[in-house]
Amino acid sequence: MNRRTKAGPEWTGFQESRPYGPKYDLRTDFVMVYGISNDLPERIEGWKLANYTIHLMTGVSWGQYQDYLYGRFDGRDHWDEAQTDRYGKHLLHGKDVPYMVPTISFTEYLASHIKRAIDCGVEAIHMEEPEFWAASGYSEAFKREWLNYYGEDWIPPHSSPDAQYRASKLKAAMYYRALDRICSQMKEYSLATYGRTVRFYVPTHSLINYTQWRIISPEALLVSMPACDGFIAQIWTGTSRTPNVYKGVRRERTFETAYLEYGIMQELTRGTGREMWFLHDPIEDNPRYSWSDYRKNYRSTVVASLLHPGVNQYEVCPWPRRVFEGTYPTEDGQGKESIPGDYATVLLTVMNVLRDMHNHEEHSGDGAYTTGIGLCLANSAMYQRGDVIADGDDESAVFKYDGTLAPDSLTAEQQELLDWSAFYGLAMPLVKSGIPLRPVQFDNILTFPGYLEVYRVLMLSYEFMKPEHPGIHQAIGQWVREGGVLLYVGDGSDPFHSVREWWNSGRGAYDRPEEHLFESMGLGRNPKEGEHPVGRGAVIFHRVNPSVLSHSDSGAKRVRDSVRRALVIRGEAGDYKESGLMQMRRGPYLITHVLDETESVQDAVLQGLFLDLFEADLPVRRTVKLKPGEDSLLYDLTWEEKGADVPAILVSSSRIRDERLEESRFSFVSESPSDMKVSTRIRVAREPLSVAAGDATAEFHYDTESETVLIQYPGVPDGINVTLAW
Repeated sequence: MNRRTKAGPEWTGFQESRPYGPKYDLRTDFVMVYGISNDLPERIEGWKLANYTIHLMTGVSWGQYQDYLYGRFDGRDHWDEAQTDRYGKHLLHGKDVPYMVPTISFTEYLASHIKRAIDCGVEAIHMEEPEFWAASGYSEAFKREWLNYYGEDWIPPHSSPDAQYRASKLKAAMYYRALDRICSQMKEYSLATYGRTVRFYVPTHSLINYTQWRIISPEALLVSMPACDGFIAQIWTGTSRTPNVYKGVRRERTFETAYLEYGIMQELTRGTGREMWFLHDPIEDNPRYSWSDYRKNYRSTVVASLLHPGVNQYEVCPWPRRVFEGTYPTEDGQGKESIPGDYATVLLTVMNVLRDMHNHEEHSGDGAYTTGIGLCLANSAMYQRGDVIADGDDESAVFKYDGTLAPDSLTAEQQELLDWSAFYGLAMPLVKSGIPLRPVQFDNILTFPGYLEVYRVLMLSYEFMKPEHPGIHQAIGQWVREGGVLLYVGDGSDPFHSVREWWNSGRGAYDRPEEHLFESMGLGRNPKEGEHPVGRGAVIFHRVNPSVLSHSDSGAKRVRDSVRRALVIRGEAGDYKESGLMQMRRGPYLITHVLDETESVQDAVLQGLFLDLFEADLPVRRTVKLKPGEDSLLYDLTWEEKGADVPAILVSSSRIRDERLEESRFSFVSESPSDMKVSTRIRVAREPLSVAAGDATAEFHYDTESETVLIQYPGVPDGINVTLAW
C-alpha cells in the first residue's frame, strides 16, 4: 500500500480549533481539526458534513494537557517534565500550558489521544512544532534524560559552550524520538485496527527562525524518519518580521527573511518525495497591529513563497476564525475593528489562486538571474544558541527572541545573539541584490547523493554552526574538485569551536572544523587567506567573522564581489547579474517583489494587460507601478489568446464547480464563506445581457479591452448558482 494514498487532492487546507462555522469555511481541500479535547469527535463530524477531508493537528510540545500534568491520566503529577530555565521558572505557552520535555511517558499520553482521532476516521495527523527552548534544560526530567543519553551526570547548559551544545543536541534527539515513536506506533495501530494507512506530518518553523529565536527542533533529522510523510513550513509575518541587520541597520525585512525561510524549508524535502505545504497567515499571533500592517506583510510572505519553484501545496490560513471574526486595532489606535470587506475578498482570491498553482510550471526567465548560489545551514546552528541575560543575573532579565525589546544595556555579544548576524551577513547582500540565494540544508549533503549538483557556488562558515560528521567534508571536497567554488568565511573566534560534539578529540584533534575541511582538500590545516585551486574548482577563504559583514556597505560589497569572483573562476563571469526586483511566472501568474535598500533604489513598471489579484475588484491594468519594498500578484491576460466563444473563469475569490455551457447561457456554482463579497472575473466573447446569482440579479461590469466581465455576489459555503445569459 502506498503510504501517501489519498481520498482526493490536498492542494490547500487550513487549521481550526473551533467547531464548524460558515464565516470561516474557506472551501479548501482539507481541514486540520486542531486539538485533542473531549469534543474532538463532534468537531470532526461538523467539518465532515461540510465535505472536507479531515486531518488532525495537535501540539507535540504544548497544548491543553492539564490531565497529564495534574496526574489525572496515570495518577502521577508531571510538572517535573515542564521545560524549565536556570532560575527554576517554567517556560509557558499559556496558563497551565508549559512547553514539555518529550519523555516516553508524555509520548504515550499523546498517542492515547491520537488513537481517538484515528478511531474517528481522520486521514492524516500533524504533530505541530516540536520545540525545546535553548534557555531550558534545568527540569528534573531533562536531567534524567541527560544521564540516560550521555551516561554521565547532568551539567547546567549555561555553564559552558560545550554544555549548551550538548544539551541542545539532546533536545533535538528527544523530539526526534518522540515523533518517531508516536508516528510509527500510530501507523501500526491504524493498519492493524482498520486496515488503512494514516499519514503523519510535522508542521514546523524554519531552521532559520528557530535558530534566531533560540529554539531547538529536530528539523533535518526528520528527513531520515521513515514514518514522516512531510511537513508544513510554518512561516508567516510573525516569524519573518523578526529584525535583522544589513549594512549596519537593524529593522524588519519581512520579504527577504520570508524568502530565505521558505527556501530552507523547500531544501528540507528536495529530492525526498515527501510533501511540503507552505503556510501563509493573513494576520499573526501578535494582535497589536492594524489591518493595513497585516495586509502589507501578508503580501510579502505570499510573494516570497511563490518565488520558490517546486512547492505547490499551501496551508492558506491558520485559525481563520480569528481572521474573519476577530477585531484588531484601528489605524488611530483608539479602538478595534473587524476585517475590512475588501481585504476579506482579497484573501479569498489569493487562497483560491494558490489552489491553482499546481496546474502551472514556473519560469523565472532564462538567464535573468544568477542561480546555483547556496549558503550552508546546519541543524547544529540551533545548538549554539543560549540565553540572553541583561541588567543583572536574574530571571526577569531573560529574553526569548524579540530583538526589538532588547534594552540599551545589552552588550554587543548579546545583541548579536538576538540578531544572528553571522548568517544574515552572508545572506542579505545577495538577496538584496536580486540573486535568488538558496539556503542549503547542510545535513542533507551526506543523506542524499548528488544533493550539491544544482549548486555552482557554496558559502560556508563554522562561526555559527558545526559539521556533525567528517564525511560531509569529503562530499564538499569532491564537489569542489569537480568544479564547484567554495567561499569559506570565518576567523576562528566562535567559542563553540571547542565543543566535543564534532571530531576534535583524540589523535586527530583539530582546533576548528575548517582545519579538517581544508586538510581534506589538500590545502593544509591553515591556508592563507585568498584563492586556492582544488581540482577543477577552488576555495576562496576570507578570514573574517561573517557577522562583521552585516555592519557596513563594504561588508555587503565584499560578499557580492566574492560570488562574482567565484563565477569568474568557473569561467561564467557573464552569469553574475544583479537586479532591482525578484520575479517569477507560474503559468498566467506574474509574481513580483521590488527590492529596497539597493544600490540604485527605483520604481518598477510592469507593462501588459493584467488583473490585479491584490485588489478586491480584480481590476484590469495596462501598467502596474511598484515602489521599492512593494509586491504584486498579477494574472497575465495575454497568457492565452482571447476571443474564444467558450467562456472561461479566470480568477475568483470562491471555489468554482459544476461549470455548464448551454445555448446563450453559462452557469457555475461558487462556494465561499458566508458574509463575504465574492469577485469573479470571466473571459467572454461579448457582454452578457444579464447575470443572476441564486434568486437575485448580480452586479456585473464588462471590460471591452480585456473582453472580461467582473461579477460580484454574496458568499455561500454550500454554493450559489451563478448564470450569465446572452
